[in-house]
Amino acid sequence: MSNTLQIIIAMVIYMAAVIGIGIVYAKRANKNSEAYFLGGRSLGPWVTAMSAEASDMSGWLLMGLPGVAYWCGLADAFWTAFGLAVGTYLNWLLVSKRLRRYSVRAGNSITLPEFFSNRFRENKKTIMFIAAAFILIFFTVYASSCFVTCGKLFSTLFGADYVTMMILGAIFVLVYTLLGGFLAESASDFMQAIVMILALSVIVILGTVKAGGIENVIANAKEVPGFLEFFGLATPAVADGTQLVEAGKPLFGDAAPYGALTVCSMMAWGLGYFGMPQVLLRFMAIRKEDELKRSRRIAMIWVSISLAVAVFIGIVGRQLFPVAHLTKSSAESIFITMSTSFLPPILAGFVMAGILAATISSSDSYLLIAASAFAKNIYQGICKKNASEKQVMWISRITLLVLAVIGVVFALDENSVIFQIVSFAWAGFGATFGPLMIFSLFWKRTNKPGAIAGMLGGAGMVFLWKLVISKLGGVFAIYELLPAFIFSSICIVVVSLLTKKPSAEICEDFEAVRAGNVE
Repeated sequence: MSNTLQIIIAMVIYMAAVIGIGIVYAKRANKNSEAYFLGGRSLGPWVTAMSAEASDMSGWLLMGLPGVAYWCGLADAFWTAFGLAVGTYLNWLLVSKRLRRYSVRAGNSITLPEFFSNRFRENKKTIMFIAAAFILIFFTVYASSCFVTCGKLFSTLFGADYVTMMILGAIFVLVYTLLGGFLAESASDFMQAIVMILALSVIVILGTVKAGGIENVIANAKEVPGFLEFFGLATPAVADGTQLVEAGKPLFGDAAPYGALTVCSMMAWGLGYFGMPQVLLRFMAIRKEDELKRSRRIAMIWVSISLAVAVFIGIVGRQLFPVAHLTKSSAESIFITMSTSFLPPILAGFVMAGILAATISSSDSYLLIAASAFAKNIYQGICKKNASEKQVMWISRITLLVLAVIGVVFALDENSVIFQIVSFAWAGFGATFGPLMIFSLFWKRTNKPGAIAGMLGGAGMVFLWKLVISKLGGVFAIYELLPAFIFSSICIVVVSLLTKKPSAEICEDFEAVRAGNVE
């Protein structure tokens, strides 16, 4: 049996298991929109924690982050991972319990736009519309990054056409999401989180052994200027985007400086968690508020191990396969190269399923949340308030199809860099919803005009900084999430203070939630 066939068999077995989960949960998921979009608030602590992190990390964890470490060394990858770990902890510690409580108090909200709308008791659904619109925009970008991962995975493994493989991957994700909804997504995400961390751990151990041990890995990495520094950055010598090679060795220039501002810029990734719908929904969906503490501990163990291992895979991979990936885009396939080189084909197939697991666990979350934003919040919440549950479900499925097609169009370029696509969408969510979530939960004076100003200001600054201001270079070349998050926070505070105070009913809701009363 050929190696390729063995890999295909292993991946088919995995995909069949994922579809089986969807079939099992299909009946419960399609009972009504609350069951389909939030699972009836029935998630246990383990599923809550593992599905939140798996849906968050996506193929970016197994391809994007190792690719960054492989291409330019430790600094960018480490400070990004460190910021994400800190952000994960603070999000679970500060936001999870109060959001779970507040979402019940605020009209038993089952989507993020609905929560914000109900939180401010708005009659004209302005906040709901704006929030839903931005979810549609940024999750379409996010979904495209997942489709890029599918395309790179299958084209690298089988030498097939990237576009064909990307479209096939997108079709599989779409069918699965249509089938089972939130419960199936969360249950399969639990399984996929286990596959992901096992795949990462196995490959990093085998890679380290092949490289001669940790000491040898470190010694070799230090030979490249800036490659193993926390405050320096390796700079591959490139021509037309391809790294130059001499005598079988990749060429690097002098190490680039890596100052405090750059560190803060990369750590700003952690701010994004406060606005990530796929994570926040898990807080809303857990069956008991008291179980969130256990979920936090589980999530932190998983995140800390996974991020550290993913970064180290990139470092080890550069030593073992120094000239295998000579472009920034190709570098994101180092995990695939190591897996297929070190493992028997059948085991490599299951490890490759780890990448597929990460991609599915994220893309189904993105598509489902985006569909709920349109079907539940825009269609039923604004356009047709008397829409039946059946109509909402049909609209959600049509929306899923449309968004998947748009995501495929965005993913047609096989030179797309997953890390860059994800970073933009991450900044969009973090700046649009992050500050508003924090102020909504912890500052009673926040009002509707402030909420609107915060969302528009944060999202607008992400686009402005990314497309215009960052081009100025220097101090302006920082990650757009940091300035956009700050600007959104300022907008919320200033506009809220300059406009009318929240009503007595809104303040009563706030105080009740703070006191632990959700009735």
